[in-house]
Amino acid sequence: MIFNKIKLLVAVVGTCIASASFAANSMESATQAEKPNIIFIFADDLGWGDISKHGHPDIRTPNIDRLANEGSEFYQFSVSNPVCSPSRAAVLTGQYPARNSVHRHFATFEHHDNFAMPDWLDKSVVTMPRVLQQAGYKTAHFGKWHLTNRNIKDAPLPTEYGYDEAAVFNGPGPQTDTFKLYDDATDFIKRNKDVPFFINLWIHETHTPHYPPHDSMAKYTHLNEQDQVYAAVVDGADQRIGKILNLLDELDLAENTLIVFSSDNGPEVTGSKSKHFHHIDPDGKVEGIDPLGTYFSVGKTAGLRGQKRDTYEGGLRVPFLVRWPANVPAGRVDTETVVTAVDLLPTFAEVAGAKLPRGYQPDGQSILPLLKGATLTREKPLYWQWQYGKKSGKKPMLAVREGPWKLFYFQHESRVELYNVMRDRAETMNVANQYPEIVKKLKGLAIAWNETLPVSPNPSTFSALRQ
Repeated sequence: MIFNKIKLLVAVVGTCIASASFAANSMESATQAEKPNIIFIFADDLGWGDISKHGHPDIRTPNIDRLANEGSEFYQFSVSNPVCSPSRAAVLTGQYPARNSVHRHFATFEHHDNFAMPDWLDKSVVTMPRVLQQAGYKTAHFGKWHLTNRNIKDAPLPTEYGYDEAAVFNGPGPQTDTFKLYDDATDFIKRNKDVPFFINLWIHETHTPHYPPHDSMAKYTHLNEQDQVYAAVVDGADQRIGKILNLLDELDLAENTLIVFSSDNGPEVTGSKSKHFHHIDPDGKVEGIDPLGTYFSVGKTAGLRGQKRDTYEGGLRVPFLVRWPANVPAGRVDTETVVTAVDLLPTFAEVAGAKLPRGYQPDGQSILPLLKGATLTREKPLYWQWQYGKKSGKKPMLAVREGPWKLFYFQHESRVELYNVMRDRAETMNVANQYPEIVKKLKGLAIAWNETLPVSPNPSTFSALRQ
């Protein structure tokens, strides 16, 4: 009798524990499910003026414009370097690329030696996908990598930086291409629709070589061939981004998905009349491959000075569109708040409820309150370093922005330029002589920041194949 009562008591207690455990697991699952998905679409060499929302005279980008119309855009956003690899390293680490010795694009061992660069981004540093992965996100990277060079055979795989899945070009591991990367993303979304996910979708457009689809070419027959090809490339990307947006709608994920769209640097403007581009037939097959590749770019900065490889605004200021329904105000255009690429990691971490690792110091700050419609006080200036390389014999050029003021310090010439980029977005009026105190302050900031940077890479980032 007593034994039966004990059995009954144990059963009841066990049921309560199991129920409590189930409730706890259900609560944890609910919390996980409520975390927003994050998709970061990073274009390649797309200029500030290359979308119709920013007034391009010919190109129409209804799906990219949709992100702006259904979300917010920020006109004072800039990337942390005007070329590919360092710009991308800044996004991934939340730190200025020079802090990890990534000064130019990854290429050959000789190139890396000239610019005091590693052979790949240090895999031991804090990275965006790793932070989100540890917060319970499924993480993926599809598209361009270029945090090493595809010819560096012993470089770390993207999965060693915190990705659960990756398919890339210009990098190691499973490969994808200009078009397949969108299919990779849609497949990942479908498989992970019931858990929080993060995708870095680093698309090829508008970098060369160009792959203009026939249907997009047909829309722009009124343009000269060079403009037609470029417009068709942007048009094709816009259509494929539209398919991602439509999928989110179909799966009822749009409301709980934060999408950020930007570009790694300003546009390439080559002026070439070359016909070296690749046609795409209606079935997606590439026709007419030219082994010489292509330089057919006619990107637009909408009046900003400079282009790719320039630390003037045309090389750094790019579109920054953010959509997150019910969180990010629709149709908002912020023309004044200074935002930069190293803000993304701390921002995504806060969105995900993730804690930044102890001892990690991001160069940016979370802009989540700004995205949600509040104002933002910039905590630190923005910095850039442009390396000329050992062979040039020149010291790096430094640049710093604080509020409306942007100063360039050309160390090898002991020369400065100062612009009020809020009033003079085209940087045509050097006012350094009129504001000596501002010059003194900003120059001092740039020099002090530069002294915090390493002079050589971490030895663990050198390939064993380097001679």
